[in-house]
Amino acid sequence: MNGNITFRHHDTAVLSVTAVDAPVVVTSAEFDARLTETYERTRMLPGMLTKLAGIQERRWWPEGTTFVDGAIDAGAKAIAEAGVDPARIGLMVNTSVSREHLEPSIAVKVHAELGLPSTCLNFDLTNACLGFVNGMQLAATMIDAGQIDYALVVDGEGSRPAQESALRRLSSPEATAEDLQNEFATLTLGSGAAAMVLGRASEHPQGHRVIGGASRAATQHHELCVGDYERMSTDTKGLLVAGMQLASELWEDAKEDFDWADMDCYVVHQVSTVHTGRTAEVLGLPKDRIPLTFPTFGNIGPAAVAVTLAKQVEHLTPGDRVLMMGIGSGLNMSCLELAW
Repeated sequence: MNGNITFRHHDTAVLSVTAVDAPVVVTSAEFDARLTETYERTRMLPGMLTKLAGIQERRWWPEGTTFVDGAIDAGAKAIAEAGVDPARIGLMVNTSVSREHLEPSIAVKVHAELGLPSTCLNFDLTNACLGFVNGMQLAATMIDAGQIDYALVVDGEGSRPAQESALRRLSSPEATAEDLQNEFATLTLGSGAAAMVLGRASEHPQGHRVIGGASRAATQHHELCVGDYERMSTDTKGLLVAGMQLASELWEDAKEDFDWADMDCYVVHQVSTVHTGRTAEVLGLPKDRIPLTFPTFGNIGPAAVAVTLAKQVEHLTPGDRVLMMGIGSGLNMSCLELAW
């Protein structure tokens, strides 16, 4: 019994998807340089961010600019590209993991700065790196139900504070090899922003139809990756093993309703060379159909799939089948098919 693992949407299309890059480039070699003494003392080898994770560099927002500014910029860009009257947007959901404070929501500032109407429902929706895809699912459900005409999903992420804090801890004389391993994933993160406007497919035949997808949970693994304002501790190997098990189970269960064996483009959540390679191997995906952004942008959290899709738009043609895929700490996984 699959329960509600699969779902379909009937009248929703993606009208625009945009990315805003954080402008400050920070290389993995720079991180290694700051950790030289710790590497020597713990007999750990430098270069693992590049050699193992495949991340050569990532981006930071400059001083005085935050991930919220990025989300606002991406939202404005998405609305302009969609050609939609902001007064008709009925939902604005922010899916950022990054936080400046506990309340109010990040969404209220984005809503205010974009000049969205008071009738536009707005809130934060967080689910680790799966948030943006979940935001799309919710928006499509509300559009299909006739509750709203248009939805705006935004995400801004800022890795700079977490990484600067991690580098201070890891470069201290007390840092151990275990500390380096536990916080390795923190150093793979990146900063950036993305946004998407969705509307009725019946009113926008030029849009990219949201077909449907599948979701599955493995929440027994909720302690494998835990982060707060100060640090993120990750069991990298355990997370990979559990994530691949979850992915293979979802893939098998979804076969009854979807044929995803020969998609034109697989927009996979961007983590590392190892994760992408294992995903392709376990699910039988052709690697040449998986566009990569993590080598130069790092893991931008829930923004990663949207950023990758936005950067792939110029390479897609009408009729292409696109599958957005993500696994979020916790663990949860969702796949969402688009007809381009």
